[in-house]
Amino acid sequence: MATERLVSGKPRVEDESLDTSLRPRSLAEYVGQQAVKGNLDIAIKAARQRGEPLDHILFYGPPGLGKTTLANILATEMGVRIKTTSGPAIERPGDMVAVLTQLQKDDILFVDEVHRLSRVVEEVLYQAMEDFFVSWVIDKGLKARSMNLSIKPFTFVGATTRYGMVSSPLRDRFGTVHRLEFYDDEAMRTIVERSARILEIEAQPDGIAELARRSRGTPRIANRLLKRVRDYAQVMADNIITKDVTVEALSRLEVDELGLDKIDHQVLGSIIEKFSGGPVGLDTLAASISEDPDTIEDVCEPFLLQLGFLERTPRGRVATPRAYEHMGVEYPKSPTAQGSLFQ
Repeated sequence: MATERLVSGKPRVEDESLDTSLRPRSLAEYVGQQAVKGNLDIAIKAARQRGEPLDHILFYGPPGLGKTTLANILATEMGVRIKTTSGPAIERPGDMVAVLTQLQKDDILFVDEVHRLSRVVEEVLYQAMEDFFVSWVIDKGLKARSMNLSIKPFTFVGATTRYGMVSSPLRDRFGTVHRLEFYDDEAMRTIVERSARILEIEAQPDGIAELARRSRGTPRIANRLLKRVRDYAQVMADNIITKDVTVEALSRLEVDELGLDKIDHQVLGSIIEKFSGGPVGLDTLAASISEDPDTIEDVCEPFLLQLGFLERTPRGRVATPRAYEHMGVEYPKSPTAQGSLFQ
C-alpha cells in the first residue's frame, strides 16, 4: 500500500514525532515554495494591520510537501489558535457545527483531505465561510425546525492532494488557492541539512546532497530517509553520513539515484514490457502489478510525470524515451501505436 512505501509522501505513524520536531515554526524558517511564501506573507501582514482574520485558504499538491506545516505557521504568524481535523473525521453536519461553534475570534480551522467532506457537511460550511453563521435542521417530521446560530469570524484552511475532487461550490468560497510544487535540489539540500542539525546527525555535504537528490523533492520523504541512513551509518560507518554511505544504505532499501523505488520500477516496467510502452489505462496498469489504482495515481504518477517519464493521454499512460533510458531498455525506432507521440 502507498502508506507503507518508504518513498510515499503520505504520513506514517513513525513520522508523527519526527514531523513535529522538524517542522518549521515561521515563514522565515520555511524553506522553498517562494511564490506561496511571498503571497502568504503579504496576506498575513495585511490582515494583521486591518485587525481581521485571513481570507479562507486552500492548499493543494502531492502529499508531504508542507500543507499542514503552512497551516500551523499561519496560526503562529497571526497569533491565533488552530483547530485541526480531517474530512473523513467529520461525518455529520452536527459534527461540523460542534467544531465551528467552539472557535474563537480569528481562529483557524484546518481540515486536511478536504475533498473527502460529504456534501451535507459542506452545506453547513458554506454559510459559515460566507456569513459566519450556521443553520441546520433538528428533529424530523412535524417537529423538524431550523436553527440558526452566529459564529465568530474565523479562517478556514483546507488541504487536499486531489484538487479536482473538491466541489466547485466549496472551491469558490476560498479567497486564495495555493499549489505546492515539488522542491528543487537546492531547497532539498537545505531541508536535509537543517534536519540533520536538529537531530544532531553528523553528515558531510556530499552525503546530504545525495540524500536530497533521492528524496523525490518531498521534505517528509527526506526526513524519513535521513533516519534510515542515520541507522545504517551508526552500525556500518562510524556514525558519519557520507555519499558512499547514503548510496549503500538507500540501495539496500531499493531507492535508486532518482528516488524511484520498486513500485515505480514495476509501473514503468509494466508499461514498457507488457504494453509495448502504452497507452494503457490506469485500472489495467494497476491490475498488471497487483497494486491499488489510487497508489499509482496519487503517489507514483505525480513524480514520474515531474521527471518526464510518463505521459497522460486520452487513451491512457505512455512511457517516454526518458523512461526507457532510465530502465535500460532501448527505445523502439519504428513508430508503434504509442510511438507517434514522440516522433
